[in-house]
Amino acid sequence: MHMADALISPAIGGAMWAVAGGAIAVSARKMRQSLDSARVPMMGVMGAFVFAAQMVNFPIPGTGSSGHLGGGLLLAVMLGPWAAFVTIASILAVQALLFADGGLLALGCNIVNMGLLPCFIAYPLIYRPLAGPKPTGSRIALASVVAATVGLAIGATGVAVQTTASGITELPVGKFLLLMVPIHLAIGLVEGLVTAAVVTFVWRARPEALELARPDSASAGRLVPVAACLLVAAGVVGGLVSWFASGDPDGLEWSVARTSGVEELAGPEGGVHAALQGVQERTSLLPDYDFPPGEANEPTTTDAGPADAESAGLCAPSAGTSVSGLVGGGATLLIALSAGWLLRRKQQVAGDRQ
Repeated sequence: MHMADALISPAIGGAMWAVAGGAIAVSARKMRQSLDSARVPMMGVMGAFVFAAQMVNFPIPGTGSSGHLGGGLLLAVMLGPWAAFVTIASILAVQALLFADGGLLALGCNIVNMGLLPCFIAYPLIYRPLAGPKPTGSRIALASVVAATVGLAIGATGVAVQTTASGITELPVGKFLLLMVPIHLAIGLVEGLVTAAVVTFVWRARPEALELARPDSASAGRLVPVAACLLVAAGVVGGLVSWFASGDPDGLEWSVARTSGVEELAGPEGGVHAALQGVQERTSLLPDYDFPPGEANEPTTTDAGPADAESAGLCAPSAGTSVSGLVGGGATLLIALSAGWLLRRKQQVAGDRQ
């Protein structure tokens, strides 16, 4: 559900940047007040895990569309909403700058739709009441599925509202919503099942790793096994499983194509759009999660072969994909970890002064 700049006007893009920036500032202040040391390494590990998971598009049967995890709800369940929001913002910034996934003008919209809405609406208003103060495996599963599904549908609605407010006449709001919301309900259902599986695993292994646990019940040492498992999983998913991602358009691209009649809308050739596109072209080291054109990027040999993989709706195995998964996961880990460490350090300095 990464929006491209062509879907957004400068006014709406700027407004969403302001909303996202304000939410990041508030989250950072809240984290300085409440972040415990055990959550800091988990911010980096969970950031890398969600980055890798977002690389794996899964097909939606019977539609010709695909989807991927948003990850905002999973981060909120693990880290709490404030740290989760900072982490998902880090992921989306890395994706936009290093991989040209989502536009720079639309980055604020993407942070709001994929971060603010699941972290501050789906998690506190849906997940927490359903999971309860003493969650069980069944309650965690139910809460994850319902909250992820509703959260993604709200995010899809946000996309339609933002494109309409931007004056994108090729996407009339009624038709666009009728396509966006149902397809993202289906994607959200899958995301909910994956979130339930991950959270249930963590709850059974180290229940204190979840945000619902008492903050003082977790220690960095006790969370090491969970963090190690998730970090290994991030490497495997980003480096290998991403080869088998669906090549079908994601829910947003699918909805745009069926609403407008074209696969991709063209943005303005000048102004803010062109300037930010130029910036993104200079910063994206691995555009579209692959080596730039002209560099060595021979597909990995498989029994099916690249042509068969394409006809099956799969991305052909590529060394560029693996490198992208590892580089992106590593960059996200470092940025989220650094943000958590810096805020934790400021918290300690403020405590020493009192």
